Amino acid sequence: MSIILQVSHLVKKFGDLTAVNDVSFNIHAGSCVGLLGPNGAGKTTTIELLEGIKTPTSGNITYNGKPLGQQFRNEAGIMFQNTALQEFVTVKEMLIQFSRFYPKTANIEQLVKDYALEEFLHQDTRKLSGGQKQRVLLAIALINHPKILFLDEPTTGLDPQSRHNLWEQVRRVKDNGATILLTTHYMEEAYELCDEIAIMDHGEIIAHDAPDALLALHFNDVVVQLREQDILPMIGEEVFGATYRNGSAHIVTSDVNSTVKKLLQLKVPLEHLRIRARDLEDLFLELTGKALRS
Repeated sequence: MSIILQVSHLVKKFGDLTAVNDVSFNIHAGSCVGLLGPNGAGKTTTIELLEGIKTPTSGNITYNGKPLGQQFRNEAGIMFQNTALQEFVTVKEMLIQFSRFYPKTANIEQLVKDYALEEFLHQDTRKLSGGQKQRVLLAIALINHPKILFLDEPTTGLDPQSRHNLWEQVRRVKDNGATILLTTHYMEEAYELCDEIAIMDHGEIIAHDAPDALLALHFNDVVVQLREQDILPMIGEEVFGATYRNGSAHIVTSDVNSTVKKLLQLKVPLEHLRIRARDLEDLFLELTGKALRS
């Protein structure tokens, strides 16, 4: 695949703070790339540089081999994490308004059909639900039939049904040939949608590859998971090195038989035991740490 966006030695400083520190990577046409990182890692600043919203302190960003310019602005779509829709207008009026900002636009009727906007097309934007608003914002981001689409935390605050619905819409965009750069805090979302992920921390890319390739590189074990109430924290931590989150005890092991045998010896109930492969959340915590970020 050809390279549509090339990032070379990107640096962004705010006074003495280096938010982005010598970042380089390529995005291939037709791919979906996820940019992940804890709060303060530099991913939001990086995205804003790639979108042309901020100017880098040094380094280069090229779109189809050229500096970001009018062609990029005409061919890029952006769905921001937080966008206030104009009030006292209908969804259809919003789509028409945004279509007038570009020399070439998608067919509005087709957008309405593709992204299921019919039921609230003539509704005031103030009355949209969270899921409806996200579908409208995605349609607005696609109004110029973009070749590259930036999605910044597109499913934040959505219920599971709305989130999965938006995933299907994003897959449709990719199937239609667009290149996607996605930021998200949902590891399942990154795994489901992205061909590649890049993990940032302290302003640098610390891992970049296909999700399964990264998991295979960093892990050769599995997780035995129990309910927290079924294994005392002292036993779990001292005997198995267990960690606890979301009401579950997580025991990392490369020898499941030995671990289960030891649990039986300690009379730990196994009715709710499950064994799972390592996932992106494990990788994210492994690479960036478990400490809270402000």
